[in-house]
Amino acid sequence: MHAARPKITVCIPTYNYAAYLPEAIDSVLGQSLVDFEILIIDDCSRDGTREVLGGYARKDPRIDFRVNPRNLGMVDNWNLCLREARGEYVKFVFGDDFLSSPDALRRMSGILDAEPSVSLVASARNIVDAETHILDVWSDFPDGYRGEGTGVINRCLRTQRNLIGEPTAVMFRKSQSERGFDRRYRQIVDLEMWFHLLEQGRFAFLGEPLCGFRLHPEQQTRVNASRRAMFADEVFLFEDYTGNPAKGYIDFSPFERSYLRYELRYRYWKEARRGGIDRRTALREIGAHGSLPGFFLRLPLHKLHKEYRRFLRRRAERRS
Repeated sequence: MHAARPKITVCIPTYNYAAYLPEAIDSVLGQSLVDFEILIIDDCSRDGTREVLGGYARKDPRIDFRVNPRNLGMVDNWNLCLREARGEYVKFVFGDDFLSSPDALRRMSGILDAEPSVSLVASARNIVDAETHILDVWSDFPDGYRGEGTGVINRCLRTQRNLIGEPTAVMFRKSQSERGFDRRYRQIVDLEMWFHLLEQGRFAFLGEPLCGFRLHPEQQTRVNASRRAMFADEVFLFEDYTGNPAKGYIDFSPFERSYLRYELRYRYWKEARRGGIDRRTALREIGAHGSLPGFFLRLPLHKLHKEYRRFLRRRAERRS
């Protein structure tokens, strides 16, 4: 029998992360707010994950550890975690990440408690290596930032970046995430979900790094990126929100929309020039999203406009 519904479900979807899981779990068990459950769903790992997690589950009744009967894949496993979460709020902590502050759950849930209009809370995050050495701190909003969700969506699309953060960096209401992660995406499936949540409310940001995001060779994100899933997803997301018809809150001018759409195709060309993908693949992907001759006719003008935009940005930074 389950206990009463917890305030927060901490979801830990995992696959072959036995080496990192103790740090992830311990960082949750050490939280100052204790009204949570930990839902760990292992997607048929082939390392020592079951042994590691079985030991934790026997020690703490708040830990619900399950193993999928077959490998579901990343996105389906995330969605299974969402469906099975019992908490009012959902906090993902990936098996290779961790919470870097004992007050992370208390501070993030406190915002959702106090501000019903907020649909997504995020924090800065420490970027660490495989040995948990801090490499950098990533933060794209000032501490205490509050903004309309649709404005944040416009900003992410305009900069063509995930300014919000990875799943370990956010908390949201389960009731607003029932749709689940969109299975059409492979690489930026998290950002698309953040957009879905931000269409329902405001965005809040905490400037203190409340979590650690680990960079290491085994990451699913790196595997996907090597297949160029990132580029394909970015084009798809942009068209999903700015295409015909565009979402009503998108505030791009026709020229800006055209520039940004071209820039997404231009990324394939830059990657081919760097040797990251072969030229044939780049040309195929560029042609799949528009006229290939038209792309090369516009290329010199696009480069000039990019330089002009950089000049304006540098000038604005000097003045600020």
